[in-house]
Amino acid sequence: MAASSTATRLSPPRLHAPTTPSPHLPLRRSRFSPLRAAKLEAVLTIGTHLIPHPRKAETGGEDAFFVNGDDGGVFAVADGVSGWSEKDVNPALFSRELMAHTSTFLKDEEVNHDPQLLLMKAHAATTSVGSATVIIAMLEKTGILKIASVGDCGLKVIRKGQVMFSTCPQEHYFDCPYQLSSEAIGQTYLDALVCTVNLMEGDMIVSGSDGFFDNIFDQEIVSVISESPGVDEAAKALAELARKHSVDVTFDSPYSMEARSRGFDVPSWKKFIGGKLIGGKMDDITVIVAQVKAVMIPDDEGVDEEKGQGDEQGSAVAVASSEQKEDSITT
Repeated sequence: MAASSTATRLSPPRLHAPTTPSPHLPLRRSRFSPLRAAKLEAVLTIGTHLIPHPRKAETGGEDAFFVNGDDGGVFAVADGVSGWSEKDVNPALFSRELMAHTSTFLKDEEVNHDPQLLLMKAHAATTSVGSATVIIAMLEKTGILKIASVGDCGLKVIRKGQVMFSTCPQEHYFDCPYQLSSEAIGQTYLDALVCTVNLMEGDMIVSGSDGFFDNIFDQEIVSVISESPGVDEAAKALAELARKHSVDVTFDSPYSMEARSRGFDVPSWKKFIGGKLIGGKMDDITVIVAQVKAVMIPDDEGVDEEKGQGDEQGSAVAVASSEQKEDSITT
């Protein structure tokens, strides 16, 4: 599932020494000199938007998500499985607690910036009854995006107006996705789809719950991204377009098209009068839009007197990604 690029704009710039020798003795450069060695690091600027199912608006729906701007950037989406409501269980409790533990264990030494291990830790700590599909994505400072996903939450990477990578949903059968569960019969982190993608500066990442991807086509996603001034505006516009499609009984949605391809359709007598299964799918809709940016960081490796400059580096990344939201969990 890995995608890679033959070149990256996140590699360190080359610094050339002057070709004409100086007649003077060499002077010791200031550590703030613009000629100092430097490196480029990748960071994410992240926008989010959540629209609950129309009948679940008062309770906030059953989706939950987590965003953190530290290091390269991390985000996650969990979609509580609504079938638990038939057993008098609130499906939102599991997804919300799962995202809370995702936040808690993000800096855990055992996790070591591995989304699959983060999934393991968060799931093991979740005590609520229920289940959820989930996706976690982490950007390394080198520009490598690490992904771990269980079920049908999705992620796409858009580069220069084209979808160049998409995750694939995992399911037992149509409309029954893989899911992390409080029950032993559910899936675990070992069942996760794990992949990496080499990203470039300017790449756009679009992720969300199935309520989003069931109601919008790739070409619509690309169009909205190209017309939006920023990630916040893009996330909101995409969520609102998917919401509009979800309540449109005449919209031939990705969900209805997939259902027909799996043999689900209107009764045969309706087909004789031109009828077919059609329409959007009402659901909670969560959208995360992230853009890859590069920031220049002074390379202090091997310079003893500058070991104390780590805090300045952290500030440089934070300032460069100041559009990001603070570490947050939303339900």
